[in-house]
Amino acid sequence: MNRSIERLCVVLALCLAATACATYKPQDIRAGQSEAEVTQLIGQPTGRYNLYPGITRVEYATGPWGRVTWMVDLDAAGKVTAWAQVLNETAFSYVQTHYQEMDAQLLRYTLGRPGNVRGGGWQGGQVWSWRYPTNECFWFQVSVLDSGKLRDGGTYGTDPSCDVGSFGIGGGMRGGR
Repeated sequence: MNRSIERLCVVLALCLAATACATYKPQDIRAGQSEAEVTQLIGQPTGRYNLYPGITRVEYATGPWGRVTWMVDLDAAGKVTAWAQVLNETAFSYVQTHYQEMDAQLLRYTLGRPGNVRGGGWQGGQVWSWRYPTNECFWFQVSVLDSGKLRDGGTYGTDPSCDVGSFGIGGGMRGGR
């Protein structure tokens, strides 16, 4: 009896996983679609930004451990005009060269919600961090002052959730000689 329940649970888990993958289709986003149509393709929005008149930017983040955030721009009629996966080195480079001392809301408009926020230590403020698709174990970090302005344009750091031993630090070689 227990084996039957275990098999049923495995089958249900596989079905749920297949369904989730089948409904996540950012490659099918097209200009002119409604927000409801985009939501059917990639799930519920995680944020909304109205930084510029007549444009609503809708965020579809995959969570704090996710490495993907889609931003979809809607015109005043609620139709898609532009869309992009924004967690990438091109976007980070633009932030590094153009966003120093800018308002943190512009950063959220550009990259979406950070995957991690921590205190800025003795300097105050906060450090916002985003994971992104990379073969290295990096994340992009920006310091935000208490005033809400960006201290800097950001930098890359090693994601602390990575296996420290794989970088040759904090454990060294294992085994005897």
